[in-house]
Amino acid sequence: MNDTVLTGAVFDGAVPQAPGRIFVGCAGWSLGREYASAFPSDGTHLQRYARQFNTAEINSSFYRPHRPQTYARWAESVPADFRFSVKIPKLISHEQRLHDSARALDEFLGQCGELGERLGCLLLQLPPSLAFEPRVAEAFFIQLRERFEGHVVIEPRHESWVQGESMLIHYRIAQATVDPSRLSNDSQLSGWPGMRYWRLHGAPRIYYSAYEEDYLIRLAVELKAKAQSGAPTWCIFDNTASGAATGDALKLMELLGLQPSGLTQQD
Repeated sequence: MNDTVLTGAVFDGAVPQAPGRIFVGCAGWSLGREYASAFPSDGTHLQRYARQFNTAEINSSFYRPHRPQTYARWAESVPADFRFSVKIPKLISHEQRLHDSARALDEFLGQCGELGERLGCLLLQLPPSLAFEPRVAEAFFIQLRERFEGHVVIEPRHESWVQGESMLIHYRIAQATVDPSRLSNDSQLSGWPGMRYWRLHGAPRIYYSAYEEDYLIRLAVELKAKAQSGAPTWCIFDNTASGAATGDALKLMELLGLQPSGLTQQD
């Protein structure tokens, strides 16, 4: 990428959160019967979930908008140190394909901004058909950074995006480490190093399979090592179709020695 492509400013701000923290949770906060005993019996699903985990990925925002009041209610339902990752709407990523998205970004950020300090990051997942076009990508990142200075993570699914790493670094966009891998660089840490984000979909059967304990042990070691660099480190389990995500996240919390989120904050 030549220097003429990068015309936007570099932003220094970030949503407040403790450097080097490890966030472990699931895509959504459904609680299957198999693991119900691990959670308190009182409260909403989110309140119960948030007493064990310190993050959740909001995927429903990808499919439909939520009222600002809904985000505010979610923020009030979790401990002060809990953080949400919010998925950018498919209107922007899949329908507009990053073109002319200023109005849609304004609407989305006006909604999820009601999470306040509990907004940990935004997740931009791209369709497999969306190739890296430097000028389109940069125009979008400029629009995004004019409106949002917090953490952003991208999950591209077209091989051409491996060419865009220098642009991701310039605009402070982390690239998700993904399992199963889709690209030649998404099984390793890529993009802006100021945050790290694992997004685990289950293997061998995507969205369904639980991970073997050996895999989770190796993952815990790697998460601890990366967090020591001072960068917030996230791990989201998206193998939710059979409820495996909950069990995997609970096991990883145990391996990491993390205290349940609810033990550090009054309900």
